[in-house]
Amino acid sequence: MAGQADVATDAQLDRDVCKLIHKFVQRLDVHVRRVAEDLSLTPSQVIALRELSEPITARELAVRMACEPSNATFVLDRLEQQGLIERQRHPTDRRAKRIVLTSDGQRVRAAAVERLGRQSPLTALDGGQQESLRDLLRALVTEPRPGDAV
Repeated sequence: MAGQADVATDAQLDRDVCKLIHKFVQRLDVHVRRVAEDLSLTPSQVIALRELSEPITARELAVRMACEPSNATFVLDRLEQQGLIERQRHPTDRRAKRIVLTSDGQRVRAAAVERLGRQSPLTALDGGQQESLRDLLRALVTEPRPGDAV
């Protein structure tokens, strides 16, 4: 009997955690969309600008954005058309281009980063709680689980 109660409790906890994470992700999405709208950008463009803290390749940007390289390229094409980024020759890899913010891009990125930090759903937590949440989430996505291939 105790085993069945433990399974039911575990299942309820799993559902609760999943629902809360989903709700939090929805709030983050709404927040990013508001910032994007304020800056006349798409949410993907805001995320790309946030991740362009230094010159990187499109492939590196795709990893940071957790998207396919072709999606990152599409976003970069639009940012380039808007004069916010430029593609420059990579200093050590002739096959690659580095994505570099223009002066307008630096200004818009600064505004995006500032607005993303203001009224973020994360601001409900103090700095220590935010760090704890980050560490917990990192453990959930990086630690191998029993049965995972190593």
